[in-house]
Amino acid sequence: MDQRTGDLIELALAGEFDVIVHGCNCFHTMGAGIAKVIRTRFPEAYEADRSTEYGARSKLGTISSARIERGGARFHVVNAYTQHHWKGPGIRAEYSAIKACFEAIACDFDGARIGYPLIGAGLARGDWAVIAPLIVGALAGQRHTLVILPT
Repeated sequence: MDQRTGDLIELALAGEFDVIVHGCNCFHTMGAGIAKVIRTRFPEAYEADRSTEYGARSKLGTISSARIERGGARFHVVNAYTQHHWKGPGIRAEYSAIKACFEAIACDFDGARIGYPLIGAGLARGDWAVIAPLIVGALAGQRHTLVILPT
């Protein structure tokens, strides 16, 4: 896994990624964190999310995606269903769902330049020390970069 500091969305718009990934819940919310920014900047990604079944636990570990074209930039935004709900105490990230999502991404976007934030370790309260190896294993052989927003 490569790692860099920056703004994932701006890097994608600058042509650095073919695919950007963010974690979603199963309730079409996209109301906080990077998901909220994606919903605002790329309504196509929100529409892809809304085309899935509302609240279905069966979405965990699956993805939806939208092709984005802005100026000269072309990339996909992947909505990775990594948590069932956004409310409640404790860890909301579901580690097995994170692994399954990234396995699907490796299959669907083989050979693409993939960028993602600390999926599952922010608002979903997961442990990055647990999550990182799941992503690295699922994306073995792929070009992928963790992008950390500067503080």
